[in-house]
Amino acid sequence: MDFASLMKSQINSTKPAETNKKYLKRSEVEAQRQADYLREQQELEKARVERLEKKRKRDEEEAERNAAREAKKQRLVEQSRIIKEEEEEREETARRKRLGLPQLVKAMSEGKEDTPLVNGEEDIPDDELREKLKQLNEPRMLFDETHTQRLRRYRKLTSKALVAPVMSKGPIPTILELLPEKDMKVPTSVPKGEPEARKHLLRQLASYFDMVLSEWHLALARRPQEVRESFTGKQALNSFLAARDNLRPLFRKFENPTDLPDTILAPIVEIVHLAQVKRYVDANDAYLRCSIGKAAWPIGVTMVGIHERSAREKLHETEKDRAHIMTDEVTRKMLQGIKRCLSYAQTRWPPEDIGQLMG
Repeated sequence: MDFASLMKSQINSTKPAETNKKYLKRSEVEAQRQADYLREQQELEKARVERLEKKRKRDEEEAERNAAREAKKQRLVEQSRIIKEEEEEREETARRKRLGLPQLVKAMSEGKEDTPLVNGEEDIPDDELREKLKQLNEPRMLFDETHTQRLRRYRKLTSKALVAPVMSKGPIPTILELLPEKDMKVPTSVPKGEPEARKHLLRQLASYFDMVLSEWHLALARRPQEVRESFTGKQALNSFLAARDNLRPLFRKFENPTDLPDTILAPIVEIVHLAQVKRYVDANDAYLRCSIGKAAWPIGVTMVGIHERSAREKLHETEKDRAHIMTDEVTRKMLQGIKRCLSYAQTRWPPEDIGQLMG
């Protein structure tokens, strides 16, 4: 055997069993690519999980430090409060001792379990008390709450419920008891010196305006969809919303009879009375007298030098002839709301006489 054959046999004996192929199939290349991709994704996911874990640990450590910091701050605040109260108590004790006054006796806290109930205050079993609190949509038991605290909380809730006023369900909620339509007919003038009659009159006025606004709202709700979305339909809705918002202060004044003076109540009674008898033109005239009034309006120059304009004294009329709409913004808006209701009422309850229709 020559040297070349010997070397070739030795080389072949040292080669692995499987040698790299010179040519690879496309499926083998694709499989190798997918394996590399999966390995790369696994490494990325592992790195992402490690980063999230480190971030979570940092957040937990930061939260623990913040909690410890807040607890320390609260503890220092409580200690400062206690020290301040002790100093104030010592100063008060020294002052009373110096002036010869009796010393203060510390009162027991209402929330302590050993605080006795007030004479005549009935106790309730704890199970029944928790059930009653549950019926009121309240927590049956608060943290570190004693039976006495729970009982006082229930008494406080029930006392608030008893005194809470019942609101009406109309367009403008009010605590006034609204009247049926047959009892809404207002008199021609404001009763004098009769508080009960005045309160009944205010209920009549509130009931009338509530009825007008309710009918107006129902009429707007019954419109077809294309009418609602039209320009005129949106204008009608805005007019209703403006009238409702403008009449809210008037309803608040109805609830407090002393807030509504006779100088404003009398014109409102006249307007509503004329509207109820379907004399809308006369009601509009009453509205104009209330809003504009009979006061003289200055036009042009009122005074030049030492000479005074003729009939200047007519510019200063009495309270009766003054225009209320110019006094304040709230009154002006209330009268505007009344005028809007008057305009709708003549379309909802048209008069028999066509001449009583406003333009």
